[in-house]
Order: sequence, then structure tokens, then C-alpha cells
Amino acid sequence: MSKPKITLQYLAKNISIVIGLVLIWRGIWYALDGLDKWIFSDSHIWTALGGIVIGLLVLYLPDKDLKEIEKL
Repeated sequence: MSKPKITLQYLAKNISIVIGLVLIWRGIWYALDGLDKWIFSDSHIWTALGGIVIGLLVLYLPDKDLKEIEKL
């Protein structure tokens, strides 16, 4: 099997994907901080606990297991 050549186009495409994902994550982060201020009077405990529960559900529901967090 031959390895694919790493070209400038390949690098640009992958870097743009990474930058796009980081910008989306940044926007979500700031939106959740705004939600904390607006609804919970800047108390992060409720959104932190909610985030943990929702995150575990997102990991559990597709396969009905939590093997993804074994890598932690």
C-alpha cells in the first residue's frame, strides 16, 4: 500500500476543518456562558452538571455502552 502524498491542498483542507471546529466550539462555549449569566445568575454548577449528564447520554445512547470513556 502506498501512502497518500501530503500536498498543500490536503494540509489546507484539514487545517480549515480544524479551525472551523475550534470556532464552533468557541461559539458554543460563549453561548453557554451567556446562558449561565442569564438563567442561573452566573452559577456554573447547574450547567456543569447538566453538561455531564447530557455528555454521558450522547456517549451512551448510540451503542448502549460507555466504552468511549475507558480511554480516559
